[in-house]
Amino acid sequence: MKKIGFIGVGIMGKSMVRNLMKADFELHIYARNKSKVEDVIGEGAIFHESIRECVTGCEAVITIVGFPKDVEEVYFDAGNILDSASDGAYLIDMTTTSPQLAEKIYTEGKKKGFHVLDAPVTGGDIGAKNGTLSILAGGDKEDYEACLPLFEAMGTNINYQGKAGCGQHCKLANQIIIAGTLSGVCEALAYAKAKGLDLGTVLKSVSTGAAESRQLDMFGPKILDGDYAPGFFVKHFIKDMKLALIEANMSELNLGVLSHVLANYEELEAEGYGDLGTQALMKYYE
Repeated sequence: MKKIGFIGVGIMGKSMVRNLMKADFELHIYARNKSKVEDVIGEGAIFHESIRECVTGCEAVITIVGFPKDVEEVYFDAGNILDSASDGAYLIDMTTTSPQLAEKIYTEGKKKGFHVLDAPVTGGDIGAKNGTLSILAGGDKEDYEACLPLFEAMGTNINYQGKAGCGQHCKLANQIIIAGTLSGVCEALAYAKAKGLDLGTVLKSVSTGAAESRQLDMFGPKILDGDYAPGFFVKHFIKDMKLALIEANMSELNLGVLSHVLANYEELEAEGYGDLGTQALMKYYE
């Protein structure tokens, strides 16, 4: 497996493309706006004007786009992946999307002889840059094993979750954890500020105790600096939380914390903060 098609060269995808090229894969990319990917083109990625051109002849196709509607478009619209990929290709959707949509792509792809995996990632833009992403894979296990060299170029914590859709279910569980944890970080900082504490000292004090967390380490300092630049967009996190709540409702689960955090983020999005990073949740408490 050498020739790889890649669709979705954004904040995460661009670093993933770079790491695949470092591992000597031949990268063929498609993006709606060529000017935004000129840097990786200059580094060796081969740009195509259409999805059809991008995926033709590729042994594997990776997608990591924004929303479920974007996944639907790149896989099912006329002239796109399921119509254009080469016989027997591996199709790997790394977008966080609906488990039901992952199952649909798997079913339709299998009918056409493709090997289909859902493999969303976690680790943010830093994990993407460093090649240390966690990759959560669903689909047929033999297909997962065949794609391990690809995954190992992009991540370090790579696990098979089960049948089609299970990668997405694991990612939604991950997002539920983040929602509660990041909300706790913001509430703690709001409390400490209200009580007149030095927030830098608070962060230093709790960062190695029982409250230690990745969210605290990554976003505590950024919140103190007023740095809300996106490693992961608020609008995309809202999408993920909505997907998790839909799935929870289908299983008759009441996820009260998730519902509350989603409502907070939706209020921020309504105020125009959808393109900020998830740490902008702090603005809700300000």
